[in-house]
Amino acid sequence: MSTEIFHEPDARRYTLRVDGNLIAAVDYVEAPTAVSFTHTFTSPSHRGKGFAAQVVEFAVNDVEASTDKKIVPMCWYVAKWFDSHPERAGLLER
Repeated sequence: MSTEIFHEPDARRYTLRVDGNLIAAVDYVEAPTAVSFTHTFTSPSHRGKGFAAQVVEFAVNDVEASTDKKIVPMCWYVAKWFDSHPERAGLLER
């Protein structure tokens, strides 16, 4: 089983694929000083296996490493992820 996570800037999303199949994604909107994560999706047959957490962590790490922007968790799942990772709260803009 091959798992790959990609940033797809033209589609404004991050995706997680298993054996080439789209399993999870997080969509975003960029503003001058922030990136708003607006929606997280996991294929129903793959829910509860940690795929959403993997793609969100990748996206958060990418924003932190490649920009000086803050993150706005507009999606409930991203907000929940940050609640579970209080050490990352410095990245938030509310």
